[in-house]
Amino acid sequence: MFTSNPFAELSVFLPPLVMQVYIVLMIAAVAIGTLIDMLHKGSARFFMQQRKKSQAAATKQLSGMDNASLAVRTFLKEVATSGEFCNPKRRMSHLLMFYGFLLYLVTTIGMVFAYPAPETPAPPAWPVLWNIGALMVLAGGYWFFFFIRVDVAKEGHSPFRLVRADLFIVSLLASVTFALIWEIVQTAGNLRATQTAFGVYIFCTTVLFVGVPWSKFAHMFYKPAAAFQKRVEEANGSSNLPRPSDAQYIER
Repeated sequence: MFTSNPFAELSVFLPPLVMQVYIVLMIAAVAIGTLIDMLHKGSARFFMQQRKKSQAAATKQLSGMDNASLAVRTFLKEVATSGEFCNPKRRMSHLLMFYGFLLYLVTTIGMVFAYPAPETPAPPAWPVLWNIGALMVLAGGYWFFFFIRVDVAKEGHSPFRLVRADLFIVSLLASVTFALIWEIVQTAGNLRATQTAFGVYIFCTTVLFVGVPWSKFAHMFYKPAAAFQKRVEEANGSSNLPRPSDAQYIER
C-alpha cells in the first residue's frame, strides 16, 4: 500500500489531466489568495513604507553582500529552523508540519505529473516519502491542535472550540488525514468508497488552498519578510526597538 502511487490509480475513473489541472488551479489559488490578503491588510504597502523609513533613518549603508548575508541568516533561523519560536514544543510541532508538508507537496506534484498512470509506475521511494510527509504533518498538526494552541494550553478552552484563525490548521489536518484514508480505502478495491473518500479529500484540500485570504496560510510568506526587514533595520542602525539589555533594564 505505502509503496504504490495512489494518484496513478485515479485513472480508473478520472483522466490524469484532471488532477494535473487541479494542482495548477490550486497553485494559482494560493498566489491569488496571498495577493488578495496583502491588498486587504495593506501588507505590501506597510513593508514598502517601512523600507523607506528604514532607508531614511539608516546610519550605515548596507552593501549587496550585507543584504545577502542577512537573507541567508533569516532563512536559516526563521524558515529552516523556526528559531522565532521560544517554546521548544511549538517549534518542534511547526518543523514537523513544515517539512512534512513540503515533502508531501513535492511528492504529490511529482507523482501526479511524472507518473500519472499505472503504465508509468513511480519508484517506490516516491509514495513512501509521500506517506512519511503526511504522517509528519499529522504528528505535528494534531500535537499542536490538541495540546499547544494558546487558547487550549493557556486559556483552558476545549480543543474543539474553533475560530476563524483555526481554518488553516483544521483544513490542513483534514486534507492530509483524508488523503491517507483515501489511500487505505483504495486498497480495498471498492470503487464507490474510493470515489467518496477521494471526493472528501479533494474538498478539504480545496478549502485549504482557496481559503488563503481567510486563514493563516499567507503568514508563512509574511513572517520571513518581516524578520528580514527587522535584521536590515538592526544592521543599518534605523531600528527603534530596544536592545535586549535595554529591555531588561526597562522591565526591572
